[in-house]
Amino acid sequence: MAGEHTLKFDNDNFEAEVLQSEIPVLVDFWAEWCGPCLMLGPVIDDLAEIYNGKIKVGKLDIDKSPEIAARFGVQNIPTVLLFEQGEASERIVGAKPKREFETILNAKIGPDGL
Repeated sequence: MAGEHTLKFDNDNFEAEVLQSEIPVLVDFWAEWCGPCLMLGPVIDDLAEIYNGKIKVGKLDIDKSPEIAARFGVQNIPTVLLFEQGEASERIVGAKPKREFETILNAKIGPDGL
């Protein structure tokens, strides 16, 4: 289950919500059958709440949108990509602690946010 602020990306909205976004977008590439993905889920939901309005945070199910995963070279999951101005600028592979994501996101938005 996704958190209240966690977006769901798929073939229908990826272009508009991620690639054309004016603000950075953190995308968690995951699958329901992936144990580490399920462990990372609450971290992604927390990040979505913390950065709400500053950075978009969402999930893309690779089983439902395999073309997008292939397009961005996602071969292992969970893989989290940070998109800025339509380009993947950061890649984190594996279930990492929340502070690792926060370090990257805070560097992007600065001390006062966007």
